[in-house]
Amino acid sequence: MNNLLLKYSEELEKLEQSGNLRSLKNISDHDFKVNLSSNDYLGVNKKNIPRPKGNSFGAGSSRLLTGNFSEYDLLEKELEKLYAQSALFFNSGYHANIGILAALASKGDLILSDKLNHASIIDGIRLANADYMRFKHVDYKHLEDILKDKRNEYNRVFIVSESVFSMDGDEANLQKLIEIKNKYNCFLYLDEAHSLGVRGTKGLGVAEECEAIQDVDLLVGTFGKAMNSIGAFVICNPIIKKYLINKMRSLIFTTALPPIVISWNYIMLRTIVKMRMEREHVMFLADKLRNRLNDLEIETGGSSNIVPVIIGDSQKCVNLAAYLQKKGFLVFPIRPPAVPVGTSRLRLSVCADMSWEDLQDLPNLIKEFCNEN
Repeated sequence: MNNLLLKYSEELEKLEQSGNLRSLKNISDHDFKVNLSSNDYLGVNKKNIPRPKGNSFGAGSSRLLTGNFSEYDLLEKELEKLYAQSALFFNSGYHANIGILAALASKGDLILSDKLNHASIIDGIRLANADYMRFKHVDYKHLEDILKDKRNEYNRVFIVSESVFSMDGDEANLQKLIEIKNKYNCFLYLDEAHSLGVRGTKGLGVAEECEAIQDVDLLVGTFGKAMNSIGAFVICNPIIKKYLINKMRSLIFTTALPPIVISWNYIMLRTIVKMRMEREHVMFLADKLRNRLNDLEIETGGSSNIVPVIIGDSQKCVNLAAYLQKKGFLVFPIRPPAVPVGTSRLRLSVCADMSWEDLQDLPNLIKEFCNEN
């Protein structure tokens, strides 16, 4: 067994020996005469309210009590089939990111986080009882310099990064991160929120695209972006899954999502793996839009379907967004603290239902506004 996992396994054994080990169970109301563990205080779940056949709009309690419906097992098994590792589902990407590191990282551990990681990751790091440091954005020399200096001072080290960064549209060098995590015996935590559905042959993200799924220790994906739903998951070692079920507060102490949502997620997961043409179209449009902006000397960046337009001044960015909205383009200004001071921007999110005809006027409108203001 990997020595990084040994402590988790030992803690699980202690929980089992003390009778405190939790596990997820499939429970149906039909199995019991009276359900005394539900939070469905008004009995809404049993009222004669029209609903899709075979699904409920309410879960009634957490997954550790009566909220772990069979739909959860179906979805997690589908994820495990696709990723060939264990999968655990959560209510949202925020629940995942605030809970996983807080559960796994403890005193004597170190978390190393890319400086531009999402706010939910930052919140999870703050909740963890571990030391943490940020390395410069996608600067892996800086990351390695920290590890050279600090690795021997800590039991476990977690390297945390997004695969596609939501505000810049740029990408982590996943192969380099894997190389570093192996060299220094670390866990690699990769948030694929903005690449799931869009990247990889089956839409499983940058890790699939790089043929590196098995090299990522904690791979987080969300249903709230490309899959048009809600919820998130982690792909991990079975020991980690078992440990999170027992230790992760944002899983244990929240009401589960209703079965109807989980069923929709299952449908969407099986749908997006077949949408290769849409993935190719998205990237074609994003590349064309980015190239056109570059041609007009408009500051942009990235390499994904997220195309930033860097304006700098917040008020100018607000005014530009309002101008474009009047022209029929629904865009919003992204300002501090979501981005660093002096880098206010438009965040253009290219989608598969768009055509170049829809987008072709946008670069010229931005250029005209910037020239006049």
